[in-house]
Amino acid sequence: MSSPGNGQHATFNLKAVVQETGLKPDTLRAWERRYGLPQPERTEGGHRLYSQRDIDILKWLVARQDEGMSISRAINLWNQLESDGKDPLLIDVLGESSPAVPPPVFTGGEKTREICTGWVNACLDFDEQRAERILNQAFAIFSQEVVCFEILQRGLTEIGDGWHKGKITVQQEHFASGLARRKLEGLVAATPPPSRSGRFIVACAPGEEHTFNALLIGFLLRRHGWEALYLGADVPANTMELTVAQTKPQLVILTAQQLATAASLREMALLLRQTNVHVAYGGLIFNLWPAIRRRIPAYFLGERVDTIPQSIEKNMSMWSVTPPTEPLPEFWQQALDHFQDQRLKIENYVWDVLKAGDIDYEHVAHANTILGRNIRAALILGNIEFIGNSFSWIKGLFLIDEFSQTQLIRYFKAYYQAAHYHLDEKGKPIVEWLGHLVETA
Repeated sequence: MSSPGNGQHATFNLKAVVQETGLKPDTLRAWERRYGLPQPERTEGGHRLYSQRDIDILKWLVARQDEGMSISRAINLWNQLESDGKDPLLIDVLGESSPAVPPPVFTGGEKTREICTGWVNACLDFDEQRAERILNQAFAIFSQEVVCFEILQRGLTEIGDGWHKGKITVQQEHFASGLARRKLEGLVAATPPPSRSGRFIVACAPGEEHTFNALLIGFLLRRHGWEALYLGADVPANTMELTVAQTKPQLVILTAQQLATAASLREMALLLRQTNVHVAYGGLIFNLWPAIRRRIPAYFLGERVDTIPQSIEKNMSMWSVTPPTEPLPEFWQQALDHFQDQRLKIENYVWDVLKAGDIDYEHVAHANTILGRNIRAALILGNIEFIGNSFSWIKGLFLIDEFSQTQLIRYFKAYYQAAHYHLDEKGKPIVEWLGHLVETA
């Protein structure tokens, strides 16, 4: 039970805690049973009730896991701090003894939401002059950071969601992204020269074409007085060592928004580790699937772009060693090797099944590339479920205009048949995942 002296009352049920922390009920119960944390109260009916402090404890433990600790080590650290008479929630475990102060959040309230809606509508109408006029009005009212986060970033997120759901065309998405990127590039060009020591490289992982957040990181670093070298989209790994040797950065920041590019980010981080440069990373995919972070040999910068400068300023002096990463279990390594050995046979089988129908070979080949790349990435990162396990979600990866819903279902059924035929026991997780996908289509 939570200590009565902490002024917290147990009022949250299990469902509320799951929603607040992102942890599964089985995990909560296992931690309570094995480690004694947290210690919820019980109702007369035996149901758990948690206090706000219990929730904060769970978030603290999750944060330690995100930094590379195992749960047992995180629990031991908590217990050690408490035995020393310290409150772990008020201690910066990375080395500073003062309470952590949340950095400012850039927000403009209801007014920015109205402006964002207007900008999005202008982009969807392909009205560049109206979109530009709306942004100019916003910059006259709000700071550059507020406009970047509350209008540009939020607007692109809304448009991206609409594209993913098939409600917005790829042309509209590209038009809006281009406007936002050009505006942000102008802001970057207008930043003053560096006023403090420290050179950073910001780059998108190999294959990553979504550049806005990487460019936004570079802008924020420059606004904080650092020199930030922005290298852009799809930066190849094979020349990165030479770039690091030439520029001698204090830190390399890599971004990835998709599963496939998270895998390529991992490979680049492994390569850069040999140069003894500090490497940090972030991106949407690591927020959607926090477990992927355990496979990346670099420092996770957090889930929010707006806090990255504060995170670097606060923690970089402690980055003397590469954070620990979990090795890929043999189970997944065997699945990966087997899939790569059989991939061409699977794809040929798929075409043999579909060629008599109404789907062009080029479209099947394109779908094979997308699906194969994502399966490979998921296996490299240690779980086939990272691709997603619902057909509605997977469909978003295959926004091929020439594929109808019916054709896409036929394609996945053919791929499942091919995998079932060519993969043996080592490929079982792939076959089972495809089978579940077909069942939910």
